[in-house]
Amino acid sequence: MKSSERTDGATSRRDFLKTAVGAAVGGAVGVHAVSAAAEPVKTYMPSTAAGMARVIGANDRIHIGHIGPHWEGQGGVHARFLMQHAKEWNVEYVAIADIYTVHLQEAQQHIGLKDNQCHIDYREMLEKHPEIDVVWITTPEHWHAQQTIDCLEAGKDVYVEKPLCKGVEPALKIKETVERTKRVLQMGTQGATDPTYHRIAELINSGKYGEVVWARGSYCRNTPSGEWDYYPLEPQATEENTHWHIFEQPCKHKHPFSKDRFFRWRKYWSYSAGIQSDLFPHVLAPFLIAIGKIEWPRRVVAAGDLLLQKDREVPDTVHMIIEYPSQFTVVLSGSTNNDHGYTPTICTNKATIEFAMFGGGNIQIIPQSPYADQVDPLNEHVPGASEAIDNHEKNFLDCVRDRTKVPNANVDLAAKVQVAIGMGEIAYRENREVLFDTERLRLI
Repeated sequence: MKSSERTDGATSRRDFLKTAVGAAVGGAVGVHAVSAAAEPVKTYMPSTAAGMARVIGANDRIHIGHIGPHWEGQGGVHARFLMQHAKEWNVEYVAIADIYTVHLQEAQQHIGLKDNQCHIDYREMLEKHPEIDVVWITTPEHWHAQQTIDCLEAGKDVYVEKPLCKGVEPALKIKETVERTKRVLQMGTQGATDPTYHRIAELINSGKYGEVVWARGSYCRNTPSGEWDYYPLEPQATEENTHWHIFEQPCKHKHPFSKDRFFRWRKYWSYSAGIQSDLFPHVLAPFLIAIGKIEWPRRVVAAGDLLLQKDREVPDTVHMIIEYPSQFTVVLSGSTNNDHGYTPTICTNKATIEFAMFGGGNIQIIPQSPYADQVDPLNEHVPGASEAIDNHEKNFLDCVRDRTKVPNANVDLAAKVQVAIGMGEIAYRENREVLFDTERLRLI
């Protein structure tokens, strides 16, 4: 039976600090950590984001804080690029935070930070380093919402890995917070910076090809050992040095310490929606850019199952259908048992547009036979096609420096993608269609 448990990623500051300060830190060597004997963390965060926001000039150095900089994970990928381009981009790490003290120490050594620049409590990082301009968030999905909102409220611009968060309501809250605080947010779907999708949008917006009626895309893998099981269960990890009680804090239902849950959290509903939240944002965000209609979803249905990989809660095969107010539909399919997916396709009433995702850069337009005398076929390769993460990071930093620019995976796109993903999770787990009021911005 599909569980109906939902988490919204929200936790109070008081509860976080109470548990974080009361925790014993095991396995930490050479890092600044909160101990059981420590005084409660004092709060100096201003009541408005403007209180700590700095106007960054074109030649000013951007100071980076990073939550979850696991060196061997996605956080380390970002950290390497930021350090590799530090001189070119004029950026500098000033602080990091991670609840797992082993990862905190590894990141400290690689980045080259002092003990007092390393924290278990990310809010302590924000308070003790007001010089931070931007924060990278590369933590499990169930923490994205609270961490993003706290950083925005502290006057920081935010690069948050996909998905934007977990659930529907938290996405709406993040969007409201970005707009109120006037901060810059980029979601880590690097495909949004690939010029391929922007070129397709130009072609569709030309009007030559009629109206978009539907699109289909997929993200499939074949992982015989089990998707996400390639993350090692580190032998040195304990309930104490992972700060398990903090990891679990946003969860409605608490679970006993589990290395599998801590390191392979995408397998479990409390922290992730599996394929839907880990992989589908990489498809849906570029599709909406290419279609040229970034809208709230109107209705979502989903189906799938655990066919082969039984050591998890999330499905290893899942399909979503998303309907939009402009009367087009997006179909998404994912599998971790077979890596042969659809050819990415956008169908208009006058043509079929096929293209290569993930940096391929090829676009083919095939006229529909009733319109063959109106529509010319096209084969085009987009110069500079790439889904390089550092290009996406650079796009974000350019927008931090020039507030007139809008990031390619800005909060409007990110929230609308996440609402669809969140609706898809509900649809699958509760075996029903899920409706969204696109005027009042709420689930029906």
